[in-house]
Amino acid sequence: MNREVGRALAKYGMIDPHDRILVGVSGGKDSMAMLWSLAERQQRSPIPYQLFPVYIDPGFEGGFADGLRDQCLAMGLDLRVEHTDYGLVAHSDVNRENPCFLCARLRRKRLFEIARDLGCRKVALGHNKDDIIETFFMNICYAGEVSTMIPAQPFFEGLFTVIRPLAFVEEDLIRRFIHQQGLAVFHNPCPSADRTRRQEIKDLLHRLYRGNPKVKGNVFRAMHHVKLDYLPK
Repeated sequence: MNREVGRALAKYGMIDPHDRILVGVSGGKDSMAMLWSLAERQQRSPIPYQLFPVYIDPGFEGGFADGLRDQCLAMGLDLRVEHTDYGLVAHSDVNRENPCFLCARLRRKRLFEIARDLGCRKVALGHNKDDIIETFFMNICYAGEVSTMIPAQPFFEGLFTVIRPLAFVEEDLIRRFIHQQGLAVFHNPCPSADRTRRQEIKDLLHRLYRGNPKVKGNVFRAMHHVKLDYLPK
């Protein structure tokens, strides 16, 4: 996993000397693996940088902020916790949008505000290779466009750059890595956690992967080899 993280960091120039990087953590396996990898790499990297882990608590019962803070402290990092009601509002009658869309938008907005306050120009998110493929299919099916998340993505005319160090790392490898390192993964108390459009796409893709193990790699490579001359305009 560290090799693939290093490949993504190098290919996209994700970290510059003296970067202050806000690391968005959710308590899930992806963000915890990303934080561990960035913290471990920080100790031996010739490029000095600082990490600022941040957790946006959406406000559901059964929160795990204290356990998450303890795990960050074990990595030598001080976790900032923002307690909000974003999840509750997104699932209330006042919301006319998809609850996941609104909650994610509010949490992302707050992350950028905190990044500004901390002087962080980089925001690291734990999206992995599978997430990028799934977003590609979600945008085709539900947004009517050919697009996905990219490993290093500028926002607000370059004021911030979102980096995704796990962009080349498959979900199964992250799962094994978490188990090997003995890192805790916290249960998501959101009532929509297992009923999302992303989960529908994930289930569809898993059926394709079972039929042919080369499908995932082919889809990922296809996103890097787009032949515009063979697409309608």
